[in-house]
Amino acid sequence: MTLPPASTPPASTPPLWTTADMAAAMAAETSGPLPDHVVGLSIDSRTVSAGEAFFAIVGDRLDGHDFVTKALAAGAALAVVSQARRSAFPADAPLLVVPDVLEALRALARAARARSPAKVVAVTGSVGKTSTKEALRVALRADGETHASTASFNNHWGVPLSLARLPETAQYAVFEIGMNHAGEITPLVAMVKPHVAIVTTVEPVHLEFFADITGIADAKAEIFTGLVPGGTAVINHDNPHYDRLKRRAAQAGVEHIVSFGEHPKADARLIRYALQDDGSTAEASILGTLVDYRIGAPGRHFVLNSLAVLAAASLVGADLALAALALAGQRPAAGRGTRIDLALPGGRALLIDESYNANPTSMRAALAVLGQAPVGPRGRRIAVLGDMLELGAAATALHAALAEAVVANEVDVVFCAGPLMRSLWDALPPERRGGWAGNSEELEPLVLASINAGDAVMVKGSLGSRMGPIVKALARRHPAPAAADNPVRG
Repeated sequence: MTLPPASTPPASTPPLWTTADMAAAMAAETSGPLPDHVVGLSIDSRTVSAGEAFFAIVGDRLDGHDFVTKALAAGAALAVVSQARRSAFPADAPLLVVPDVLEALRALARAARARSPAKVVAVTGSVGKTSTKEALRVALRADGETHASTASFNNHWGVPLSLARLPETAQYAVFEIGMNHAGEITPLVAMVKPHVAIVTTVEPVHLEFFADITGIADAKAEIFTGLVPGGTAVINHDNPHYDRLKRRAAQAGVEHIVSFGEHPKADARLIRYALQDDGSTAEASILGTLVDYRIGAPGRHFVLNSLAVLAAASLVGADLALAALALAGQRPAAGRGTRIDLALPGGRALLIDESYNANPTSMRAALAVLGQAPVGPRGRRIAVLGDMLELGAAATALHAALAEAVVANEVDVVFCAGPLMRSLWDALPPERRGGWAGNSEELEPLVLASINAGDAVMVKGSLGSRMGPIVKALARRHPAPAAADNPVRG
């Protein structure tokens, strides 16, 4: 097997790691002609860029070693491989050889944290982790160089990868930490070592893996165990589990605890707000400072989480005024409220893409956003909903209970996909039933045939319910011109 020579990144791309420092951090054996440095890290041969290091992670389904040749051909400067697989590659391949690739990535992550002068914020919670992380990226970037984890890289490989990508020059860093079992957050936050740890909320998510919701609260509270000495816990005062989280923080040795919410005793307190279909305005007291600001993403949940964002910004020393002003530029992340303009005969329709994931709390929030969405003269508000997974024995009741939110938010028509969503279908008033199917693939043609000009359509479900293809099918069938006018003219 012949491998192409390692690619050279553009001269303007700053080094992320010298190869010598990488090898030392990971206790790696060097092999082949290696570059002086790498400009990034990748675990995906499909998206690796010139000059990056490719880590051959062994996953649940795929072994990264099978893609090393492809990664190097695509421009990777070197590959990190295991000793057990070294013989699969030529002697002159540019490699760093380690006993275990994932453990090597974790070692590099710890080295990144040790060398970084950045103020670090970590975010967890049943709902709102990614959007809060993205809001922090926007807010802190207004004050200085900010690094934040990509997409939802919040698990056992995503967190170390995001941390190992932390540039030495960053002034601020933000990491999302997730879990669906007890004990998962503790080792991840031990690597991140945040100065501020946020718990957005505790809700009945992943109930399949917990005896009750207090177990979820305790699992989320693990984030406090990694705080640096003198660090601060930021907790949702409006959540029923606030006192429990506060006790867990104290038990972890945290002396500084800040609360946020509408509660009159919250340290970051919402005074008033106004919701619009394309964003919100808010007035809040952030640790004693009055702030008026706009949030570019629509929904009350974005308003409440902005309190935690601004509290964290203040706690890490960022300019609060700049952070608040920057939130006007916040936009929903892909699959979490992204708005797509559809062109249909006779006018436009609005598509709200919430297809990335779902749980009872985020589903209600999305239905509330749909309830505020503008429609044309003959338009309807249409919800296209897939199963919410990992809810355990409560799943049937939790799905049926969404009927109340459908009616309260004046959603006109609901399409349901999946066996669990049958419970919602049965609970809906007959006039609001659009269609039910056993899965999203079967539901797709029903939805495509039903959308008219002036409608506002929201698609949401757990990732495993595969609602994303319905979004793509709608956008593909009704592409809007590049220069869009009012998206909901009837």
